[in-house]
Parts: sequence; structure tokens; C-alpha cells
Amino acid sequence: MSSPSPSSPILVWLRHDLRLHDHAPWRAALARGRVAVPVYCLDPRQFAPDPLLDVPKAGPFRAQFLLEALDDLRTRCRALGGDLVIRVGEPEVELPRLVRATGASAVHMHAEVTSEEDAVSRAVATALARDGVSLAVWRGHTLVHHDDLPFAVADLPETFTQFRRRIEREVTLRDPLDAPEQLPALPATLEAGDLPTLATLGLSAPDDDPRTRFRAVGGETAGLARLEAWMWQADALRTYKQTRNGLLAPDDSSRFSPWLALGCLSPRRIHAEVRRYERTRVRNDDTHWLVVELWWRDYFRFVAEQVGDRLFARGGVQRLRFPWRDLDARDARRDFERWTSGTTGFPLVDAAMRELTASGWMSNRARQNVASFLTRVLGIDWRRGAAWFESWLVDYDVASNWGNWQYVAGVGHDARGFRFFNVYKQAQDYDPDARFLRHWLPELASLSPAQAHRPEQSGLALDYPAPMVDLHAAAQANERRYARVAGTSSNRGSTSRFAKRNA
Repeated sequence: MSSPSPSSPILVWLRHDLRLHDHAPWRAALARGRVAVPVYCLDPRQFAPDPLLDVPKAGPFRAQFLLEALDDLRTRCRALGGDLVIRVGEPEVELPRLVRATGASAVHMHAEVTSEEDAVSRAVATALARDGVSLAVWRGHTLVHHDDLPFAVADLPETFTQFRRRIEREVTLRDPLDAPEQLPALPATLEAGDLPTLATLGLSAPDDDPRTRFRAVGGETAGLARLEAWMWQADALRTYKQTRNGLLAPDDSSRFSPWLALGCLSPRRIHAEVRRYERTRVRNDDTHWLVVELWWRDYFRFVAEQVGDRLFARGGVQRLRFPWRDLDARDARRDFERWTSGTTGFPLVDAAMRELTASGWMSNRARQNVASFLTRVLGIDWRRGAAWFESWLVDYDVASNWGNWQYVAGVGHDARGFRFFNVYKQAQDYDPDARFLRHWLPELASLSPAQAHRPEQSGLALDYPAPMVDLHAAAQANERRYARVAGTSSNRGSTSRFAKRNA
């Protein structure tokens, strides 16, 4: 094949990086003086039924957020003189077509590390190689740059605490790259393509539930607006560590995660704003804790790169042979459906699960509780819960979602024996006035906080289910099973001690 022309375009393949700021692949293409052609492929496999559950891998909330983000990025590109090319199809088919149509000499992209995404990247590289075109890859999804890690990913510390201490001591965090001020126009013969609808993708629009207190709108514009509103206008960073476990108020936590997950916000941009806030307003444990949460996100991504397919394995990173209940059994299927529908009889679990399917959102505190309930109390295969979250969460992130589920289920990094969340005490600690419970459970709306926390003890006739299991008895039974397969003492992290200290 003849050498490409020095003026030939470069395609910028976008995936989880739908932004203009802090975008090294895009910047590199522009720096070479080429026509940089940004491309997003809506891969039908993203919206196909999940092999673990009969639900689409990307459900209505995440799909809607994606379409909003694409629409916003196209608008921002056009304002700078460029455009966004959109195609519906498999990237390994669509990108070579675009290469041939434009005469592109290279394709630039940000690296992906999880198996399905990496498989698509390899398929694209193979297809491009047939036309003599290279696939150039940059790292750009984490706050700590991959090249700045003080250890190889293969030697990643076993616990987050060890990881964090090394990062704090040894790493200087990079500044974000500026967004371009101007973009080149697309080649005249290239059609930008239409933005599909949810119906095109085989999905129905999500219901607009009036109880939803926060709706994330997709796109870099909305992400930057949230950063400005939460950090600077609401001044909420000042007390972040103290409020971050709140269940109902939108500003208790940053809620940056939807924009981080799709790359509408760069973690380095958030970090730069934290540092500016610390210089101009206050520097305290609360401001630092937001950076710690970004490191948690990094840690799960590096874990995903380290362990490969074990991130999705039944036994997890620990290869634990726990006898998980699977959905082939009728009673396990029934229990799982009660968990997904929010009818377990445990108010904190039910309120959180109903919020998820009504809004696509669930707080981090609630996620830990519902995951613990499914795995530690019901003993159901943790992968089913992870797949349910994948479909419903607007902020679904592969590494963080599956890594967190492994962590709670005791099969991931930092396994410390059997731990479970006492959902009664957690509700009392983090929702003492039962505002969150009564907001999402209309059956309990007229009850006092004490009655809403334990409706089965109220003595009232309620249209609300009784608890589906004895919380502690069920957890203790699973703890015994866990001790047998993990080779741990039944007293290590015991259920009774755990319940008392609410670990």
C-alpha cells in the first residue's frame, strides 16, 4: 500500500471519553496539522440482552445519557467549526469503512482494559491492519496516569490503603490538557450521520418519576456545569467527607460519576478544580477525600487490568468456591426478583432498589447495603447483582461496578473474611428521620421514623411485605459456608460482632 498523504485525516475513535478537554488522542491528531475526524460507533452489542440476565446490557437511563452526551459533543464540535461522526454498527466494521472513505492514515483512541472492550479494540486493530492503517493508543481514564505508577500493574498492592499510601508519597498528579479552541471541518464528502433514538436501539424512554431528586443530563456541558454548581456555587466540597454517605439530598455527594463513567468529565479536570478550591477557599479532610474517591476509581481500573477475566468470574479474584445460589433454582429466582423489585420487606434495601429502577441512580452507601443483602444474606451469585446494576445504573463503569461487587461479596481484592451490612442499623445511622425510606416507599409514608425503620414491628396493617428472611440467621448461615471454603475461623469477622459494630 502506498504511503499516506501528509494531509490525510486521522480518525479519533471515541468510546468512554466524550469530551473536548483533557483528550490526548484528539490533541495529538490536531497537533499533526491533520483533519481530526471524531467518530462514535453505537455498537449494537452494547444494547443486547445480558448473558446473565434477560435485560439489555445498557438500559434506558444509561442509553439516554449516552445519546444526550453525543448530542452535546456534536453541538460543541460544531461551535468550534468541526462535527462529530456517528455510526450505528460494530466498530471493527464501521471504522475501516470510514478509513477507506476518508483516506485516513491512522486511528487514535484511549485505551480500554476490560475484556469485552479490549476484544473490540483488538478486532478494530486487526481490521485496520488489512488496510495498512495503525491504531494509536493513549492512556487517559484515570487520575493517576498509568505511566506514573510507582509499580507495575502486575504488582498492584493487594489493598486500596496500600495503593493510596504509595500514590500519596510517590506520585505527582498531572494537570489536564486544555480543550481545543478550533476544530477543522469534516471532509466535504463525509456524512456526519444522524443521532439515533432510543427506539432505534430497541429501548423505550425511561419514565420521568416525579420522586427523582437528581437527574444527570449527558454531556460535557452538563458535567462541567455540575462541577461548577456543586463545588463552587453550593460550596459543598467544604463538607464532602461528612455528607457523602447521605441517601437523599443531591448535594450530599458530588454525583460526578455519570460524567466520569462516560468520560464527559476528566478526573484530572476535577482534581485541578479541587486544588484551585483549596488555594482559594479551604483545604481540609473533606477536600482531600474527594481525591481519595477518585483514587478508588483508579484502583478498580488498575485491578481490572491486572486480573483480566477474573473480574467477571464466579469465584472472583480470590477464586473462592462459595456455593452461590443461582437463578436456575426457582426459590433463588423468586428471591432475586424480590430484590430487584424492592419488595424484600427490608426498607433500606427496598427504597434503594426502587430508586434505581425509577431514576437510574443509587447512592454509594445504598449500593453497599443492597449488594451485601443479595450476597451475604440471600447468598445469591454476586454476578447477577452486578449485571442488574450494569443495565440500570446511569453511571455504570465496568471496573468500578464489578470491582465493588467483588469487594462486597468477599471474592475480590482486600478480602477480610465475612462482612455484612446490618441494613436496619445502617438505615438508622444514615437515614435517622426515615426521609429516604418514606420518600421511595409510599406504603410507609405516614409512619413515624421508628415505625418506618421496622414496619414489621409497628403492629399496623400495612401494604408492605414482611421481611423475607431472618436477617441475622441468614447471614450467619452464609458466614458458616464462607468460613468452610475460605479456610477462616468462624469468629473472624463474625456476624454478631459485625452487627454490633456496624462495619
